[in-house]
Amino acid sequence: MIASIQHFLDNVIWGNQIQKAGLPGRILVVVLRYLYAMLRDFFSGQLTMRAMSLVYTTLLSVIPLLAFSFAVLKGFGVFNQLEPYLHNLLAPLGEQGVEITAQILTLVDNVQGSVLGGVGLAFFLFTAISTVQKIEESFNYVWYVSKPRNFSRRFTEYLIVLMVGPMVMVTAIGMITSLQSNEVVQYLLSNAALGPIFVLGGKLVPYVLISGVFTFLYMFMPNTKVNFKSALVGGVAGGCMWATMGAVFTTFILYASRTQQIYAGFAVVITTLIWLYLNWLILLIGSQLAFYHQRPAFLRIGRQEPKLSNAMRERLALNVMFLVGQTFRHSDKTITSQQVSAKLHIPSIALAPISEALESAGLLTSTEKEALLPGREMSRITLTDILDVVRVQGETGSYRKPKWSGSIDALGDKLDSAVSGVIGERTLADFLDDAEASKK
Repeated sequence: MIASIQHFLDNVIWGNQIQKAGLPGRILVVVLRYLYAMLRDFFSGQLTMRAMSLVYTTLLSVIPLLAFSFAVLKGFGVFNQLEPYLHNLLAPLGEQGVEITAQILTLVDNVQGSVLGGVGLAFFLFTAISTVQKIEESFNYVWYVSKPRNFSRRFTEYLIVLMVGPMVMVTAIGMITSLQSNEVVQYLLSNAALGPIFVLGGKLVPYVLISGVFTFLYMFMPNTKVNFKSALVGGVAGGCMWATMGAVFTTFILYASRTQQIYAGFAVVITTLIWLYLNWLILLIGSQLAFYHQRPAFLRIGRQEPKLSNAMRERLALNVMFLVGQTFRHSDKTITSQQVSAKLHIPSIALAPISEALESAGLLTSTEKEALLPGREMSRITLTDILDVVRVQGETGSYRKPKWSGSIDALGDKLDSAVSGVIGERTLADFLDDAEASKK
């Protein structure tokens, strides 16, 4: 029955019947495909599991993060401007939100400058940066990125965000507040025709800010290039879901008196955990939507572990080294794993194990800017070395000396000899020379 339902959905969503209805049909098909992909990923459990992991990380790091941000704001004399917006952020929790806000502010206020000296400051920085790293890992998972930022990039970029982010938010909020007090705006608000429009616009401003923050995160956090349009689609969708969730959760809190009776003093903890989980889940769902918008080819297949034949793995290894060597011969050009993936039309999740194996064998290396380079002089890299990475290396110790049948062992030797006969002693440099000569 499940197989029949699956077959029916495939025919309806990925077939051409609905699209024959014209523009409304094409729009409906697009909506159904995105909805199908998002529901499939949600029920697979990976997004929910990572959202739960981020909840745990948040509980450990919320005080260090806020203390660090508030310390930056204190240095610029705008500490008090952020407090009311922390109240608004926790508003969906109702009275419990007010209680949590007061407790957080008390804890942050207790973090004096002397506490942040030496080991204390190092611990706070480590906790804050580790939190952002955990978020990056979740976004990298969504975007099929296997390699995170290197340590120097991670430390520098994360620190800039932690220091500049609070100032940008306070500046934007301050500009909106000053604009609202402007005489022209006050006049327009009092106007019978334009007043309701401006009031509605004022209510939408927080959601616009949230969508802007989501869009920035979708562009900045994954260790890959994200198009602004795709990030904006995910940011707007995430902002709308966040606003809807806040309204629904506020209503839930108002009518959840039984929860407080059952859990008593633990009700505030349970409520906070659920609220944090929903926030992280929405953030990851928005990122998944941005990914599918940028790479619609994944809508149908979703996240599937790469299953490559031996022939495919051999060609991939040769192609990677060929492209890297070809680019290396032009001193003004570089190539990254993402560019190799785009050139070969191979998903990065399938390419990553091959690249990592080549790096482990010393045939490939990468710079701090993620550019790929030959691991040693190309005249010292034989094609046999490259093929051995996928044909011989990577075996576990217990299978190094199995007891083969004599005829099978002889056949295997003949196959290895045939490969060696085709390749000979040719190096990567020789192979590139032949390729360049064939173009002339």
